[in-house]
Formats: sequence, structure tokens, C-alpha cells
Amino acid sequence: MDRFDLPEELAQVVEHSPSVIVPESKEVLFELIFGNSRTDKIDVSYEVDGELVREAGVVRCRNGAVVNFAEDYMRRRDPDSMRLADCLPTDKPRFEAVYGRPFAEVRKETMRWLSTQELVLVPFKAGGYDYGYEAALVCPRNAAFFAFALSQLQAFVNIREVKAFTPRAIIYVAPPFRHTCFDGRQVVVHSRGEDLHEIFSYNLYPGPSAKKGVYSVLLDIGEREGWVTAHASAARIITPYENEMVMMHEGASGGGKSELLQDVRREEDGRVLVGLNTVTGTRHYISMSDTCTIEPVTDDMALCHPGFQPANGKLALADGEDGWFVRVDGITEYGCDPTYERISIHTREPLIFFNLQGVPRATCLLWEHALDSDGTPCPNPRVIIPRRMIDRVVSGPVEVDVRSFGVRMPPATAEHPSYGIVGLMHILPPALAWLWRLVAPRGYNNPSVSGDASLASEGVGSYWPFATGERVKQANLLLEQILNCPATRYVLIPNQHIGIYRVGFSAEWIAREYLARRGGVNMRLDRLVPARCPILGYSLREMKVDGQYLSPKFLRPELQERLGLEGYDTGARILTDFFTRELAEYDVPELHPVGRQILDCFRRGGTLEDYCAILPLGLE
Repeated sequence: MDRFDLPEELAQVVEHSPSVIVPESKEVLFELIFGNSRTDKIDVSYEVDGELVREAGVVRCRNGAVVNFAEDYMRRRDPDSMRLADCLPTDKPRFEAVYGRPFAEVRKETMRWLSTQELVLVPFKAGGYDYGYEAALVCPRNAAFFAFALSQLQAFVNIREVKAFTPRAIIYVAPPFRHTCFDGRQVVVHSRGEDLHEIFSYNLYPGPSAKKGVYSVLLDIGEREGWVTAHASAARIITPYENEMVMMHEGASGGGKSELLQDVRREEDGRVLVGLNTVTGTRHYISMSDTCTIEPVTDDMALCHPGFQPANGKLALADGEDGWFVRVDGITEYGCDPTYERISIHTREPLIFFNLQGVPRATCLLWEHALDSDGTPCPNPRVIIPRRMIDRVVSGPVEVDVRSFGVRMPPATAEHPSYGIVGLMHILPPALAWLWRLVAPRGYNNPSVSGDASLASEGVGSYWPFATGERVKQANLLLEQILNCPATRYVLIPNQHIGIYRVGFSAEWIAREYLARRGGVNMRLDRLVPARCPILGYSLREMKVDGQYLSPKFLRPELQERLGLEGYDTGARILTDFFTRELAEYDVPELHPVGRQILDCFRRGGTLEDYCAILPLGLE
């Protein structure tokens, strides 16, 4: 404990707690979950107003610990869980404004409660070992599964291996307050200071705190220092001819970030299903004799730290996590994702699983999803995979050739028009790439978060739900990043549907293969055609992958007979009206001057040439 430099309030909690365990390894943390080697199943419960409330059950399996929450609501992140309890500038809801009382009272009660509990204190580095910041987690010992999950996600620190440790961020976990103060809702309260960012987690689902809460810390530091942690996966793509391209895929939760790192999904006969016609049932395939090798870099949080930016006009990034919170709803049977299946089944060390079926001492399987109370499979099954277990994973910064943005799209027909009018891949001018990041649609049938809105915005860079500061500052940082990186190109890729076709994530995999074989976005302008909806940038005139042409109906959905021009234009109006509403948030005096030009261009219905006149596309 002498190695810690803790704030006085936490030091008092530690002093009065019945016991405090500082684990020297993740193995110690895992054993703390069950208390002894003989126990295979525990309930995590707390006394609330004199009654014992069960929050979760944890089962010891051969390959790790399986956590299932008592309530369906706790199995996904609530996008409206963040509250701010400080006086620093913010556009997020302040605690006092929402609950009608200052947070100081709840904070005092929280610290008092923690001081009565047996605690686990976990030191870690937020943002990774190389560029991260010292941080700590404080949680009840009976919720050691939460501490273990954090140690798998973040860069765990053995306190005996450092001389001094001064946390820049602290996470406090106090589950009973969800019931006593917040009507059973997920609430995570942030209190920012000049040198310390405190996070009070009043629930045990790690999404809003152990993962996105740490993301909030990095965004807050970046907002002060002038850099961004992007909400993105990234991979080095190596073609069968050994050409290399680095692709970065951004987007709201469910937008295809994890899928960028997956191999192309094939049918039993080896073909690739491009899309299923939802009206006629017709299936469209292509054959790929050889596909690219994927070398993963990041899964969700990409540090774009100024310490490693090159001077060649490209954006550089590095992974901001030590483990990946992988959603496995797409793994429905053996063989869907051989990489993650192999890692999780034949793991070299215990893993932690969420919303999956667990039988004591048996192997937890990624395709056996837990059932919600209505008997349907939980849409958000997860496993945390330490990045060092992933084959060919890339350590250290990489330079990005292509930044793609993914959006979940609904089906669209002339009879039932929707915003699902995006073609398989669009080339975006930098100005439009910025607008898409400001709006960041969450899109259709999102499995990662609760809520029923079919088209909602996650805002700047798609990481706005996790940011604690001001929207316009993040918008300006994103624009400055684009301005400083003219050699990095931008594309837009849909998933789930293209017009009447159900495509899943095949558009992303096919676009990845196509771009890698071309060495990025380097085609001539005469190979492009302006999209009928201007905010979609350019469509490809044709796409040839592994010697086969894709049907133009996938590239330009207005060519689909069941959608047509009228259905397309209705969808374009839906999408444009949505952009109009969401972009109004950024019409403030503090907006970057170039951003002001781009917004003005959008408001007056600018053409692609107008957007390119503000920021060149970079193609001839």
C-alpha cells in the first residue's frame, strides 16, 4: 500500500475497510471470484432495504467464469447511463439536474458503504502499457468477477513491480445504489478534476464503466490535450500477393468494428453469400479462391496519440486496450468464427464470458447464448479476449490508408421505403466523412445497447455516448485530425441490408478485399459516379473482386426494381432530414471555421463538387 499515492478520501476507505486485497496477478483475481478451488457456482447479492437482492450468478467452467445477470436489462449497456457531477464544461446531463440533489450526498454514502466492505483494489493503466495512464479500480470482494473483467480489458499492473503509483483515474463500484438511489437503472457518475477523473459505477455490467468508463477518461484527457481516441477497429490487410493496406473501421456500436477483423464468411460449398433478396428469396454469390490475411491492430478503442503521429499525411493509431470485449451474437453454431472459438475453447488461461450458458466444470461454448426471460437468446453475448491470445496481432502504432465508417441499415423497398439505400461501398470526400462522424447513426436492430429507436445518433465520431466534455470540442478535434491527414482516404460501408438485400456484414468483407487488392482508395474519378443522394459521396461504376463483377444493384440500390428511384428518393429524404436534425447541434460559434463551411454547404444542398472544393477528394 505504501507504493500507492491515493486521494485522501480513498485512503480513508482503505483504512476502515475490513480487508483490502491488491492482487499480484490475474490468476489471483480469478480465484477471488469463487473464494476457493472447490466452489463452482456463486450468486452475487447485496442487501437492499433489509432484503437480499441477487444481481448476477457466476459459474466456473473449464475455460473460465461465466456471468449471467438476473435482469435482462442488465445484459446490455444503457446508452443513457452517464451523469456528470463536477463543475467543468459539459454537454452531458448533470447529476443534480437529473436527480434534484447534489451528488455530494450520494458520494458520501458510497464511500461510507465501501468502507464497510471487503474490497479488491486493482491497479491498471488506462490506454495500454505504452501510452496509458495510471488508474485503479475499487470494488467489493464478492464482485471479484468485475475486477477480473477489468484486468482482462485494461493493462493490469502488479503493484510490486512499480516503485510508485498515482492514479489519474479511479473507478468505484457500488451495486446496491442502483436500487436505493436510481430506481434499478444503470448509472455511472463521472467527477472530473484537474488531476483525477473519478467514476462511480452503480451497476455490475462492465460495459458502461470498466470499458466505456475508461474510454471516457481517455477522451477527457484527449479533449484537454488536443487528440482523439477513435471508436474504431483496425487491421493490417495482406493480399495473396503480399501487398499491404491498413484499414480502420469506425461506427456506432454494432457498426461492424469486430467484423473487420474476421475472415470472410463462406457457405458450405466455399462460396461467399453477397446478399439474400428479402422479397424473392434469391441468393447472390461470388467465389473467392484466395482471401486476404488479417493482422488485427485494434478492436474498439484506437489511440491517435500525438506522440507517434508521422509527418507523411497519414493518421497513426495504436490499441487503447489490453483485451477485447467481443460480441459473439453472430456465432450461432460451431465453425462460424474458428479463430475466437479456438481461443475460447482451448484457452491458455481463464477467460470471462457474459450472457452465455455456463455449466459447472464444462466448457463454455460461444454459440450457446443465454436465454432472456422471454425465452429468446440474449442479443449481446460477450467474451473478453486478451489481445496477446489473438493470432498475428500487431503491437505498436500503424499508419492508416483507409478509414471506413459502418452503419446498420434496414431493408428498403418501394412499398416500405427506409434509409437503407446505401450501396456496398461509397467513396466519401473528407468533408462528408466528417459529417458522417458528427452524426454517427446507430442504425437498425442494434444488438449492443438497449432502446428501440430505429435511427438514432451516437454523435461525434460515434464515441459521444462515452465523452464527458463538450460536443463542439470533439467535433473540432475530429476535423483537425482530418485536416492533418490528407493522405488517409474515406469510405462508407453498410451492413445488414442494401435496399431489398439482406447482406449481414458481407459488404464490409467484400469492400475490404477489394480495397486491399487495389492498395486502398486510389481509383480514378472516372471509375466513380456521384451517388443520387449527395451525402453518400461517390458510388463505384463497377466492382470486380477476384475476377468477378458484382451486380450494379449492390453498388447503386436505386437500380433495384423493388426499390426504384421513388423508393430510393424517399429513403434519401429520411436520411437527409435525419442529418439536418442532428447537425443542428453543431451550429455554434465555437465550431471550427472549416467546419462552418461544411455545415453551410450541407444546409444549402451542396453538390459533391462543393464538398470537394472545401476539402479535396485527392483523386484524379
